[in-house]
Amino acid sequence: MQKNELIFRYEQAAAILPSRLRKAALALSDGEKAAAEELRLRAGRPLTVLLPTGELPLEPDVEPEDLETLCDIATEFSRYAASETIREGFLPVRGGFRVGLCGTAVMKDGANTNLKNLSSAVIRIARERRGAASGIAPRLFQGGRFLNTLILSPPGGGKTTLLRDLVRCLSEGGPDWPAQRISLIDERGEVAVAYRGAPQMDVGPRTDVLDACPKALGIPIVLRAMNPQIIAVDEITLREDLTAAELAAGCGVGLLATIHAANVPELLRKPLYRTLLENQVFRLAVRILRDGEGRAYELEELPC
Repeated sequence: MQKNELIFRYEQAAAILPSRLRKAALALSDGEKAAAEELRLRAGRPLTVLLPTGELPLEPDVEPEDLETLCDIATEFSRYAASETIREGFLPVRGGFRVGLCGTAVMKDGANTNLKNLSSAVIRIARERRGAASGIAPRLFQGGRFLNTLILSPPGGGKTTLLRDLVRCLSEGGPDWPAQRISLIDERGEVAVAYRGAPQMDVGPRTDVLDACPKALGIPIVLRAMNPQIIAVDEITLREDLTAAELAAGCGVGLLATIHAANVPELLRKPLYRTLLENQVFRLAVRILRDGEGRAYELEELPC
């Protein structure tokens, strides 16, 4: 994205804030706005802006009422319509933003049914990097067939951004690869950022989005219902996710997924992921390398 677009996205995110906090957020320099990744609110603490160098505190302090107002603005004053995602700790917002929430869980029969007494919120400034995956996408095919692929990086390394653009590229197709039918299981609403059923991010013309559904449940659903050629998921973390992924692979469906790990040796040190590699569910890994000049992508074959 160009600098002006980055600034515009930041200002769109700031518009979700209550007016007294919005004024402080909009007072940043254009350079800071363009680099900002999140706006963070904690009751009794200053509003902060997350920059690549860390959190920058702003005045004034956040009041509990500010968090309630934020939710009203984010839901367009219809919290009831957003109750299912509120209890999961997030809100999708028109324009491709996502608000994460913390507070007091309301428990019933061992399950969380709501959040009350909100204590923290974070507005993630999702930004599309169209074209980020253009150099990687053609290399994920062998003989015209997609090879199951993992995207690896530590937290905050840009996995979701790359996943989003890969889904778009694969869904659109290109001169070196055929367009693919993709089922995207967007458990936390961070990839497509669906708002009332419509993806706010460009995930391609042949992508079907299953939003706010756990991966272990979502993979069998799309296998039965959507006839995908590739299933894409963000952040495999549970053994149930791996079991479902193995089910899809056994049905001949391609898999594209992200995992928190810096590299393949780190994967092998974790028993959960070591099993994944031993069962040869995935064939390729894309490592995200980050330095002062941005991000680079390195492709490698996974050990058999």
